[in-house]
Amino acid sequence: MTILVTAASGHFGPLVVESLLARGANPADVVASARDTSKLEELAARGIRTVELDYARPETIAPALEGVDTVLLVSGTDFGNRVPQHQNVIDAAKAAGVTKLVYTSAPRATTADFVLAPEHGATEEAVAASGVPAVILRNNWYTENYAADVARAAETGVVASSAGDGRVPSASRADYADAAAVVLLEDGHVGQVYELAGDVLWDYSDLAAAIGEVVGREVTYVQLSPEEHVAALEAAGLDAGTAGFVAAIDAGIRNGVLAESDGTLSRLIGRPTTTLVEGLRPLAGVTVSA
Repeated sequence: MTILVTAASGHFGPLVVESLLARGANPADVVASARDTSKLEELAARGIRTVELDYARPETIAPALEGVDTVLLVSGTDFGNRVPQHQNVIDAAKAAGVTKLVYTSAPRATTADFVLAPEHGATEEAVAASGVPAVILRNNWYTENYAADVARAAETGVVASSAGDGRVPSASRADYADAAAVVLLEDGHVGQVYELAGDVLWDYSDLAAAIGEVVGREVTYVQLSPEEHVAALEAAGLDAGTAGFVAAIDAGIRNGVLAESDGTLSRLIGRPTTTLVEGLRPLAGVTVSA
C-alpha cells in the first residue's frame, strides 16, 4: 500500500506523516506532496518520496498519484475556491484507481448552519458522487486555532470573543493527525463518516483560565457582541470581509455548532485526546501576527 499525504508542508500534513511512521509505515510507502517541494526536504532525507501537487493545477495532480492507492486529501485554505480545487484531486484519484480517499472535513458539514460548512459539505458530496471508496474525517476544532488568543492574552490579560457561552471540544492537531493515520493504514473504515472531537467540552471562560495557566497571569474572558467583535477585528487591521468571516465562526460556536463529542476520536487513536491546557502550552511564547 502506497499512501499519499497532500499539503505535507502545512500544519497538519507533516503530523500525519509522522504518525504514519510511528505506527509502522515504511517510509518507502509514504509519498508527501506540496505545491513547493523545497519545503519537503527534511521528509525526503528520511526516505519519503516527495512530489509536487497543487490543487489548483490539475496537471500536477495525476503525476503525483502514479503508483498511489491511498490518498489523504487535506482540505485546502483557499476559501471560496476550495470546492473546484478539491474536485481536481477527486477526479484525479478516480482516474488513477485510488482505492481509499480520506478527506478532512468539518463538523456536521452537510447539515450545520456554519460558515465553514458549505465548502466541506460540497466536497463530501463530490467524493460520494465520484464513487471512489472514501472515509470522511469531520475534524472539530484544533486547539492550535487559539495561538493568536494566547499571544494577545499574554500581553493584555484578556480573551475577547463573540462566542458567548458556546462550548468547544477541541483537540490538538496531532490528535486528529493520528486519527488520519489510523484510517489510512487500517482496513474497515471505508464508507465511514467520523465526527471527531476532543474528549472534553469547554467554554471561553475555561479557555481564559487555561491560557492564564500557560502564560502565567490572570486572564479574563470578555464577551463581545458580534458588532463589537467585527469592529475590534477591523481596528486590529483585518479587512471587513475577513472580520465578518471570523465573527461568523464565533456565531456558529455561540449557537452550538461545535458542541458535540462522542469519544470517537479517542477510540480511534487508542488514547485520551490532548487536554486544553496541554494543547495550549506549546503556543505560549509564540509570536502571531494580527
